[in-house]
Amino acid sequence: MDREWVNWAIKTIEADYTRSADTHLIRLDLKSHPNILIYLKDESTHPTGSLKHRLARSLFLYALCNGKIDKNTPIIESSSGSTAVSEAYFARLLGLPFIAVVPKSTAQEKINKIAFYEGKCHLVEQTDQIYSVSRQLAAERNGHYMDQFTYAERATDWRGNNNIAQSIFSQMEDEPYAIPAWIVMSPGTGGTSATLGRYIRYQRYQTELMVVDPEHSVFFDYYKSGDDSLVHHCGSKIEGIGRPRVEPSFIPGVVDEMIKVPDKASISAMRWLSNILGRKVGPSSGTNVWGVLQLVKRMQDKGQEGAIVSVICDSGERYLNSYYDQQWVKDNIGVCDESAIFLKQFY
Repeated sequence: MDREWVNWAIKTIEADYTRSADTHLIRLDLKSHPNILIYLKDESTHPTGSLKHRLARSLFLYALCNGKIDKNTPIIESSSGSTAVSEAYFARLLGLPFIAVVPKSTAQEKINKIAFYEGKCHLVEQTDQIYSVSRQLAAERNGHYMDQFTYAERATDWRGNNNIAQSIFSQMEDEPYAIPAWIVMSPGTGGTSATLGRYIRYQRYQTELMVVDPEHSVFFDYYKSGDDSLVHHCGSKIEGIGRPRVEPSFIPGVVDEMIKVPDKASISAMRWLSNILGRKVGPSSGTNVWGVLQLVKRMQDKGQEGAIVSVICDSGERYLNSYYDQQWVKDNIGVCDESAIFLKQFY
């Protein structure tokens, strides 16, 4: 291992972080519920356009400090797109080749973005093939398989050190309800929900964590049953979140409540939020917001006041040919009229 190169690589990633500003915390005031404030951490403003920029940085630093990467190491990752985009960015920063193993259903905009950062895509038919194919490619090329689904929860320092949880609570300090009643997050690897839940407990906040799981994902069923052998043979239709198997980075013990969100509800909430903000957000942001609005209704019914925080995971510009195409949604998700009616009461 060339320690001089490793030192340079770590310094290069840290310098890239220093050049980056924190992401915005957007306050969303509901005229219908003035005593319940909603905040959205806008992770779409990272250099690579999504929440996964944080994860990719952490995974590279974790691998470098564990002696897994040197100046000749190809980087392999299994991803539905956003993590691969961000890892391709950091691989290019370090001059390393990058291969993403992605399902063929991945949005073309994400595949194009991986290529923009000089990464290559290896397409597989089924979502559950990404793990074995990634391991195989890493072995054949003497590369390093990043394996975000295993290492997401341990690569990030959940006690602080500029993680997303610390950033949220710091930005909330001067708000009317400085300690939010709830934080709502959807699981992809499960790493972000693990960081949020652990940080809340470490700081001894009274905030509760709700995790919102899309259809065709096993996280909710695992949370309820404790059976980590669960598998789902149909992958999630909400790109970037939901998994067909229980991932090692998902930590149910830090979650206070989980709900299952119908795909139609995710799409309706995505459109609802996009209309309010005046710009497009991704479908997983819709899943998050659907969970937020369930809590708004619950708190209102109980006469409670407070703040709820969630995340805009990425921009909707990546999904113009899928989730923002009405015919595509009709063919793949269905008609979303019923959930759209529910949303009208909130704004």
